[in-house]
Amino acid sequence: MHHFPTWTALRIGLMISQVSFAIAATDLSASELPATASRNGVKPRNVVFILTDDHRYDAMGFMGHPFLETPHLDSLASHGVHFKNAFVTTSLCSPSRASILTGLYTHKHRVIDNNRAVPEGTIFFPEYLQRAGYATAFIGKWHMGGHSDEPRSGFDHWVSFRGQGHYLPPNPNYTLNVNGERVKQKGYITDELTDYAVDWLEDQQHSDEPFFLYLSHKAVHGHYIPAQRHVGRYEDKDLSFLPRGEGITAEKNSPRWVRDQKNSWHGIEFSYHSDIGLDTLYRRYCELVLSVDDSVGRVLDQLKKMGIHDETLVIYMGDNGFMWGEHGLIDKRVSYEESMRVPMMMQCPDLYEGGKVVDNVIGNIDIGPTILHAAGLQTPDYIDGQSFLDLPNTPRMTWRKNFLYVYYWEKNYPQTPTQYALRGDRFKYITYYGVWDTDELYDLSKDPAEKNNLLHDPAYKSVAIEMENELYKMLGDAGGMDIPMNQPRGGSQNKRWSDIGGKSAAAFPAALVVETPANRTAK
Repeated sequence: MHHFPTWTALRIGLMISQVSFAIAATDLSASELPATASRNGVKPRNVVFILTDDHRYDAMGFMGHPFLETPHLDSLASHGVHFKNAFVTTSLCSPSRASILTGLYTHKHRVIDNNRAVPEGTIFFPEYLQRAGYATAFIGKWHMGGHSDEPRSGFDHWVSFRGQGHYLPPNPNYTLNVNGERVKQKGYITDELTDYAVDWLEDQQHSDEPFFLYLSHKAVHGHYIPAQRHVGRYEDKDLSFLPRGEGITAEKNSPRWVRDQKNSWHGIEFSYHSDIGLDTLYRRYCELVLSVDDSVGRVLDQLKKMGIHDETLVIYMGDNGFMWGEHGLIDKRVSYEESMRVPMMMQCPDLYEGGKVVDNVIGNIDIGPTILHAAGLQTPDYIDGQSFLDLPNTPRMTWRKNFLYVYYWEKNYPQTPTQYALRGDRFKYITYYGVWDTDELYDLSKDPAEKNNLLHDPAYKSVAIEMENELYKMLGDAGGMDIPMNQPRGGSQNKRWSDIGGKSAAAFPAALVVETPANRTAK
């Protein structure tokens, strides 16, 4: 059954109030799916979309990594297109996955943290594919609401698990949901999900219907448990290239909350409230990537066996980036490049020459429109994203100049405040809500590591004002001027380690500290 989305009234217009948000679902019947026009001259194409978890943009061999071996991921770039500036609207698993499936900003689809299910009635773009005659399959991590792994709308074939799932079965009776039936997990989850994907592809061999496969891996999310064949592969590798928060100082106007977070669940000094250390975690993370690369290779091999490799559109991306020591942090959520930037490659030899590199800023909200385009369908008007299918071959086509990023504070992880960022080709502006600290402005062309906050530099005042105005204009146009909230669930990871300075807070940014009273008119 198709549902009308609860977040907007498609026939009333794009801008809605909080009141109309609540009642919009009554404007159309629950069984009606908004109409989508066809694209003239576009033959529906088979599509494979592979999503990984927490895979940062440069954790691949072809990106110049010192030792990581990813021949199959590398081949997607060498035989297809590399989108070097791909970003997510929110660097967090569930919000990003919801943006992929809906084409909407986080404040619209309302999946603002990892604890909430998608609101009832939300439309997923594969529903349009189904109506157009596609066979659709979802295999892997859903995660938007951890209590259920039941099949969701838009997919004919379903293989999933509750919440984060497990790399290895936690007990002999642990099960996956396969088309509504409980089926035991047999082994290592990355390999097993790939087995299901390859089997489903094989079943499409003699079908007249085009297909869409959404392979959604648990990897490379923590806890970091590599496949047995990869354990210890990088045990002896030199990790001196990893940053340790160097140069993130009050003198350069780094926010106080960032420096305080170094000693926290998401900091390198107290990672996950343990003493395991950055190096051990990073080695295991890299070893996890290897099984993902194996999976990509197996899927590509299956397409070759079916004789459809060159005509099939294959898209690979991560659901969010990951910090490994930058700014003294691990994990994601923040607006820095390593957190919000993701790997993205696209291959279809019938469409693209190999080795193309696209510099334009691409977003996770663009995945749905691009796949709909490949299916010969126009993007519905209410969707925020746009198709990048033609971009590699039409580099001068009109495209966005700035990308909007949002993250909403979670009580579970209270170290990171609500934040909004505008990422342009050269500058990035970041503003925070509800925290006594400094906002940020970076010149990415001169300072790609985002260490020198220019917000308080008079020479960049006009840039800061321009970007602030554009940020709030984009938020306003996208209906994002109100902050969505959820009641917290679960515990709050709010501890500090006393042995490494956990009893003291960081110094305020230099620009906020004055030597003499600033107000001479108080009476």
